[in-house]
Amino acid sequence: MPLIQVKVIENVFTDEQKQQIVRGLTDAMVAIEGENMRPVTWCLVEEVRSGDWGIAGSPLTTSDVKALASGVGV
Repeated sequence: MPLIQVKVIENVFTDEQKQQIVRGLTDAMVAIEGENMRPVTWCLVEEVRSGDWGIAGSPLTTSDVKALASGVGV
């Protein structure tokens, strides 16, 4: 029984986007493992507090991620 874990920084994705993540990743996993595994494929989206996530030794915030998504470097 697969468990897909996704961690995202808080307040970056809307509830609808998080639902899309769950559906899309579940579909991707089922494409590999077979449709019979859909009922037992779990997907967990967890939000991490802004600033509690680091890349290359630097904390990353919600505003940093939104800037990156809009094409602005951090």
